[in-house]
Amino acid sequence: MNISKLALAAASCLLMMYTAQAQAPNGLPAEAKAMLEKAVAAVKADKEKALDMFNKGEGGFYIKEGDIFPFCFTVADGKIVATQTKQVLGKDTRTFKDPSGKAFGLEIYDAGKKPGQITEVHYMFPKPGQTTPVPKVSFVTGVADLGCGVGYYP
Repeated sequence: MNISKLALAAASCLLMMYTAQAQAPNGLPAEAKAMLEKAVAAVKADKEKALDMFNKGEGGFYIKEGDIFPFCFTVADGKIVATQTKQVLGKDTRTFKDPSGKAFGLEIYDAGKKPGQITEVHYMFPKPGQTTPVPKVSFVTGVADLGCGVGYYP
């Protein structure tokens, strides 16, 4: 009798864990940070190929369910050269502000000038394909002549 109650309790716990994960469509911070590390390695190996993969969402550089993908900008002029958010491609990241007026683009730009150091930047930004800004966090670092980051929606 005790064994069946223990088995039922264990099954209930597993079901609750699975349900919580299934209901969490956003990516996790660990996934975003791991993708940033993968993106940095790709840029170091072949910058042009990496940027092409980032823009196309290829090579595992896009997690659709979590809207996790790398973005990069040139440190020289702040212009975004890689992203899945196509409406910002080519724009100067330093000019971005969220609806509250927070100059998150300048924070991202400054973080991108620090190779080997990962900085968290918190701001409001719409998910891909949407227009309503929601909380977002990006991990940002510098690599080569680029600032690169990967964001997630908590």
